[in-house]
This record gives sequence, structure tokens and C-alpha cells, in this order.
Amino acid sequence: MRRKLTPTLKKRHGVQPQSKSGSPEGRRANIAGAYTVLDPSVIKGKRIMIIDDIITTGSTLSECVKTLLLAGAEDVVCATLASTR
Repeated sequence: MRRKLTPTLKKRHGVQPQSKSGSPEGRRANIAGAYTVLDPSVIKGKRIMIIDDIITTGSTLSECVKTLLLAGAEDVVCATLASTR
């Protein structure tokens, strides 16, 4: 089954890179509210997959998942290529 890749999230300007945010608490605070959904009608009721290069604390993925679910996604699954744990 072929799936369509659709840009769904936009990161607001002025968010410090996560690698410079320090502690896990600092990373969570830095990324809180950093994303908006481009078009909620595209994701409403859909299962979304996020693919990220590396997971360190999980703060970025958690924020993306929360944003997508609040905008109406049915489910969100995540895949990463590497982990620092």
C-alpha cells in the first residue's frame, strides 16, 4: 500500500536548538508549544507516522505527538534511526 508524505507540522521561529537546551527539563521547556499543525483537516482522524533522526530525551517527539493529537489525529506513531540511551 502506497502512502503519501504530507508536511503537517511547522516549527515556530526563535526556538533554540534542542542540543543547546541542556537538561531534560530544559529541553521540555524549550520545545513546549513550538509546533503548529499546518492544516488540521489533513490529519483529522488519520494515523500519523513521525520519523526522526535521533531521540535523546524524547521531548521533541512528545511535543509533536501532543500537537498532532490535539489537532485531531486519530493516532501517532514514531520511528527514530538512533538513540542516545
